[in-house]
Formats: sequence, C-alpha cells, structure tokens
Amino acid sequence: MSSKTNIKTPKVSFKEINTIAIPAIIAGIAEPLISLSDIAIIGNVEENAVEALAAAGIVGSFLSAIIWILAQTKTAISALVSQHLGSNRLHAVKTLVPQTILLNFLLSLLIYFITAFFAELIFSAYNAEGLILDYTKSYYRIRALGYPLTLVTFAIFGVFRGLQNTLWAMKCSLAGGAVNIGLDFLLVYGIDGFIPAMHLEGAAIASIIAQGVMLAMALYYFIKKTPFYLKLSFNLNPNLKPLISMASNLFLRTLALNIAIYLANSYATDYGKNYIAAQSILMNIWLFFSFFIDGYANAGNAIGGKLLGAKAYTKLWNLSKDISKYAVIIALILMGICAIFYNEIGLIFNKDEQVLMLFSSVFWIVLLMQPVNSIAFMFDGIFKGLGEAKYLRNVLLIATFLGFWPTLLILDYIGLKLYAIWIAFFVWMLIRSIALVVKFRSKYLAAT
Repeated sequence: MSSKTNIKTPKVSFKEINTIAIPAIIAGIAEPLISLSDIAIIGNVEENAVEALAAAGIVGSFLSAIIWILAQTKTAISALVSQHLGSNRLHAVKTLVPQTILLNFLLSLLIYFITAFFAELIFSAYNAEGLILDYTKSYYRIRALGYPLTLVTFAIFGVFRGLQNTLWAMKCSLAGGAVNIGLDFLLVYGIDGFIPAMHLEGAAIASIIAQGVMLAMALYYFIKKTPFYLKLSFNLNPNLKPLISMASNLFLRTLALNIAIYLANSYATDYGKNYIAAQSILMNIWLFFSFFIDGYANAGNAIGGKLLGAKAYTKLWNLSKDISKYAVIIALILMGICAIFYNEIGLIFNKDEQVLMLFSSVFWIVLLMQPVNSIAFMFDGIFKGLGEAKYLRNVLLIATFLGFWPTLLILDYIGLKLYAIWIAFFVWMLIRSIALVVKFRSKYLAAT
C-alpha cells in the first residue's frame, strides 16, 4: 500500500459540524416559529381574520427586514471572534465585543423612533389600506419596542457563534419561543372573566415579553460562560473599523435582499387581501425553511472563520462539501414532509377557501427551490465567516436588480401574480447559489 493512501484527508468531523449546526438549527427556527405561531393564532380569530392575517404578515416581513439589516453586526462580530479564536488571539477583540453590543443598542433605538413615527407612511408603501393599515400600525408600534431587546441579543449570539458555541443561543431561543406561544393563546384569545381578548395587540405584547426573556438568558450566559465582559473601553478597538466596514457591506447586501421581499409583498397586497394573506403564509414558511437550513450555514460561518484564522485551507474546502451535502439532505426531507401534508399545511394558518386555494396553487414552487436555497445559504454562511462581505454584497445586488426584479416585472405584466413572485424568487436564488459556488471554487480550491 502506498504511503499516499495512509494519509487522512484533513476534514472537520461530522460531530464537530453538528455540535454547532444542530443547536443553530433549533435556535434559528425559533424566531420564524414565533412568527408562524402568531400567524396561525391570529389567522384563526373570529373577527376580521383575513385582514388581521394580512397585517401580521406585512408587519412580520418589515420587522424581519429591519432586524436582518441591523443584525449584520452579529455576523461581523462572529467572523472576527472565530478568526481570532483560530489564530489564538482572542485577547485582541475583548474590548470590541462590548463596543459592538452598544452599537447595536444605539442603532435599534434610532430605528425604533424613526419607524414608529412614520408607521402609516411605511405600511401605505406596502399598499395596505383601510382596516389592514389600521391593524398594521397598532401591531407594529408595539412589536417595534422589541428592537433593542432583539438586536442586543443577536449581537451576543454572534459572540457565542464565534466561540463555536450555538447551544447557549438555542436554549435562549427555545425559552423565548415557548413563552411567546403560551402568551399568544392567553393574550390573543383571552380568558373569560380574567384576561380580555387583545387580538393583534396581544400577539405583539407576547413577542415583547418573549424577547425580554431571551435577552436575560443571553446576558447570563455571556457574563458567566464567555471570556468577555460588558465593561466599555473608551479607546476604540482597532478591529472596530473593519467590523463596521464588514457590517456596512452586509447591511447593503441585506437591504437588497429585503427590497426583493418588499416588492413581493407590495405586489401581493396590490392583488388583493386574499393574495397578501396567502403570500404571508408562503413567505413565513419560506423563512422557516431558510432558518432551518441556515443551521449548517452557521456551522460554516463559525468553523470557516476559525479555519481561515488557522490557515487550514484543505479543511475549509472539505468543510464546504460536507455542509452542502448535509443541507441538501435536510432540504429534501423538508420537501418530502410538506409534499405528504401538502393540503393540510395551509389549514393550520387560515380556513378561508380563497386564501387556501391561492396558497396551494403556488406552494409547490416554494418546495421545489429548497435544494437551490440550501446551496446558496451554505456558501453565504461560509463567506460571512471568511469576511467576504463585499462579494456577498455584489452578488445580492446583481441577483435582486438583474434577476428578481426583471423577472417579477415581466411575469406580472403577463398576469401570473403569485406565480410571478415565486418564480422571481427561484431565479434570485439560482443566481446567488451559482455565483457563490463559482467564486469559492476559484479562490479556495487552488489553495488546498
């Protein structure tokens, strides 16, 4: 036997990947599960259920957009912490961590006051009007109080992930999800003689309390379990500028991403209340799948940054192949489960026949695109861990403005409505996945 066959291929073990990925999956799906539980509970209230469901879907999409945009410091701090962990230089980012948490807190306050003041203008831009617009304003002004809670929590979660630990975030997210679902039933429907039914406002209050629970737990793990602290240094950490630069590029990337989601919801709202209700269900299921698959992307983010810091390029290349394979398998499992219960899934969220008919007619496209999504999400995660924020920005700008938008315009013009929206999303994800795979192969395969 030749000596070559005795040399083991440098790889990250299956156990090491899943130690990060599985808790990240559970933590990741907790947030969309909160939104899905809100929609399921709100969509089954007796009074104005379709309007309430539409309002919850519009607000949920806008909240996700804002949080995704502002939470890019989570990704940036995760990448820097993991890279410094890999090079055994964690001491160099000790003052950076509390400065990043403060930055997220201040940004969240700014965004809250601006968006709460302009709530009517914002949701009118989604083509919401009448009762739907009234519902969106009241629901949003309560939900938006959670911005500081969520964004500080996310910054701390980024630190955890950089330290190769997603278990703490999982525990926080599960607790928050359980609190939210329990309070949803109590506050939305009420209890005769004890708690009045608060409908949409009740769901919003439940979410705020759940976010507070998550933050309290995250602070506990941060203070007790990590080598970092909350005490601020007024000497700016030299890594703060690279972090802000990385976060700014990811900000622009996520802005482009959310322009696509905004356009989708705006067009659906313009088609009518049944269309935006169906779109709300489809979008939240798509987001749920995305966060589910994103657990392996989080593993790629955390481990990829660490391997880059250690200059272990062969292990990095093998990591990309392994996590892509695992993610595609998960996508296929999700597709299979949803195919079996295809008609029953819509009934969880709403009983209106027109809404369910629209949902069922398009849901197959959401399922068909999942393997493509998984590849895009995997390489998104790895590129974030490697600090490749500029390339990620450019890919999203091209995919949104040269892929998604033209496709939507053309297919909407010929009257495809919800089909136009979801075919445009499919094109969008194809561009993203192809661009990331080609770039990674050209840059890192040669370094192995």
